Amino acid sequence: MPTTVRSHAKINLGLGIGAPRADGFHGLVTIYQTLALHDLLTVTAQRAETTTIQLTSNDRRVPTDGRNTAWKMVELALHTLGVSAEVSIHIDKRLPIQGGLGAGSANAVAALVGLETELGIGQESDPTWGATRLQIASQVGSDVPLFLIGGTVLGLDRGQMVFPVPDLLSGEESAWCVVATPSVGVSTPQAFRDWDALCLRTRLTAEASDAKLNELSRVLASALTWASSLTGVEAWNGSSGVSSQIRNDGGGDLAGPQVSALVRTGIANDFESVVFLQHPLLSEIKRTLAASGTPEAALHASLSGSGSALFGLYRGQGDAEAACERLRVMGVRSLLTQTLPRIAYWRQMILK
Repeated sequence: MPTTVRSHAKINLGLGIGAPRADGFHGLVTIYQTLALHDLLTVTAQRAETTTIQLTSNDRRVPTDGRNTAWKMVELALHTLGVSAEVSIHIDKRLPIQGGLGAGSANAVAALVGLETELGIGQESDPTWGATRLQIASQVGSDVPLFLIGGTVLGLDRGQMVFPVPDLLSGEESAWCVVATPSVGVSTPQAFRDWDALCLRTRLTAEASDAKLNELSRVLASALTWASSLTGVEAWNGSSGVSSQIRNDGGGDLAGPQVSALVRTGIANDFESVVFLQHPLLSEIKRTLAASGTPEAALHASLSGSGSALFGLYRGQGDAEAACERLRVMGVRSLLTQTLPRIAYWRQMILK
């Protein structure tokens, strides 16, 4: 029987980038946050003598061969397990493509979850599978592993080293989020080239870069951990995949303390320093989302990844809807959604 899986989007609440490394990559420190926005993947699989993979989509722009991240994930997982299977994957594309929301990477994890469900594989039968699947995910893409954790996630190295941190809100509470999806196209390789040029101009050394990222990771993790004590802490057992929760009865503005704690760290997206120069419209969209100095101001607004998507986090639905209206007047498309905490992320993933 087919398994249908929600494939959720992500935003980068902040993104610190290091100078180019000798291996051609860049060190990163980021805080990922999963959103309720999602694609739908339907996976059908059965064991067979040889492996065959068929992939279809409602969007003609989606690759339907080995270039697709979902295809890569399934193929690599089967090879690692030493299992052959006939696999069919259909991607119902609802998220913007190449918009900085991690849609392709999320598709890869959704395909893996569907495959596990269909073939009955997972940590129940193999206690080491949790660690193995993270290794497989990191081979498929740097921001794929975050979707094996969900919620609020600290990403280090190339972004593939992921650590669960306390969610922005406790339990299954969520913050309102507006995602702006302008028609502007941003090339991630070009954004990195522009960043490399900036590093040369500012003489950012490897040593200074490492020190910057190490301090940033410490500050961000500390801010989230401190803020979580105000409304509750969600504990994540990475080996068993089980969440437990400690709550208080404080009440009040749930969205405020955690996001405010992050903002006080000076959290930002380093890509903005180069991407906004190439695409001034994106800077204007951020200002529109932020609405600084008004009663409807965002708690935090930023570019996500290298763009072109931007987002704003708000105290309530009314403020978020007002941001959508401001963007509409600008002629910019937007999506109204909410942040998705870790418990809800896993509870809602499988529709079967």
